[in-house]
Amino acid sequence: MLRIITANLNGIRSAAKKGFFEWVDAQAPDILCIQELKAQEADLDSALLSPNGYHGFFQYAQKKGYSGVGLYSKQKPDSVKIGFDDGEFDAEGRYVEARFGKLIVISAYFPSGSSAPERQEAKFRFLDLFMPHLEALKNEGLEIILCGDINIAHKEIDLKNWKGNIKNSGFLPEEREWMTQLFDRVGFIDVYRHLHPNTEDECYTWWSQRGQAYAKNVGWRIDYQIATPTIGTKAQRVEIYKSEKFSDHAPLIVDYENL
Repeated sequence: MLRIITANLNGIRSAAKKGFFEWVDAQAPDILCIQELKAQEADLDSALLSPNGYHGFFQYAQKKGYSGVGLYSKQKPDSVKIGFDDGEFDAEGRYVEARFGKLIVISAYFPSGSSAPERQEAKFRFLDLFMPHLEALKNEGLEIILCGDINIAHKEIDLKNWKGNIKNSGFLPEEREWMTQLFDRVGFIDVYRHLHPNTEDECYTWWSQRGQAYAKNVGWRIDYQIATPTIGTKAQRVEIYKSEKFSDHAPLIVDYENL
């Protein structure tokens, strides 16, 4: 079995104080992908850089207290790639890729466009760059599992208040169409939906910190594991973990049969 967890921590140090890494120890994933570090390398001690013997790999944002992604693995990868565009988005700390034989696992943090129109334009630029990047990897004949905070709810079933969000970042028609293209044209699989095609209220992974969104379960499904078909269809179990709250996102756990 291959267990992969992805989680947006909204600050790695904050999540650590809430017991995140103790929980990870109990889950014993083979690979852990994290997003929104909100930290620089100098901010992280050995307990965060390589907890319990995991190999840790990170891309930090140039801007302090912002973005950043990481990937931990029990097994040392054959190779690791930090970043994907050598430009705007690498400066924001959004991509780590690890290769294990014919399998690539990616931890990615897609931009949010909700704070300003300029950020939505940046998000569209990211999507325009990222699709051909994923296609090129797939065309190498490799198996891929893309983990991360995609910041897009794909369909109406994926967020509680879809009618009120049609014109909002994260549920714009162009963003949703990007996801559709990734699945229908490029041929990736939405692993959660592969196992739970019709689940609604229990599918959410993020809740606004405004109002009583978490208490009322007014959520969005924006954290994903997206895979090429051979490995994607080997997913046996998926869980969104909500028994403890480490951030405004819930961890997504998937168990796969080994390739």
